[in-house]
Amino acid sequence: MNTQIRLTELSWTDARGSIPLALVRVPAGFPSPAEGEEDDPIDLNAWLIEQPAATYLMRVEGWSMTGAGINDGDLVVVSRAKQAVGNDIVVAVLHGDRTLKRLKKLDGRYWLVPEAEGYPHTQVDEYTEIWGVVVGLVRRYRR
Repeated sequence: MNTQIRLTELSWTDARGSIPLALVRVPAGFPSPAEGEEDDPIDLNAWLIEQPAATYLMRVEGWSMTGAGINDGDLVVVSRAKQAVGNDIVVAVLHGDRTLKRLKKLDGRYWLVPEAEGYPHTQVDEYTEIWGVVVGLVRRYRR
């Protein structure tokens, strides 16, 4: 079983556009009557990306973060401007390879922790670089 998630950096263009945003929330439990009202349009670039010069989109390849809702093929929005803190999902560089894991403090030490069975925890040491913090997730259901 492959123990690393592979991340592919993607190029993107800040193409401003807007999509109508429904004023009412969509319940994920029991259905509710539709309100039919709309709020101001939302610009997905502006909503997902606070600092474009320090933000990257990366495609996830692998399954070690499924417990966090991140699947193979998803895009993660990664900010290099955010300081990583415990419990953040981070992109880390280990021995030259990037990986996606949750940063956790356990027994006074920081670890990179997968969120799926069968993947090892990795202790953060002087050879580990926290490259960025995941601030968003993009997924397509139909292709």
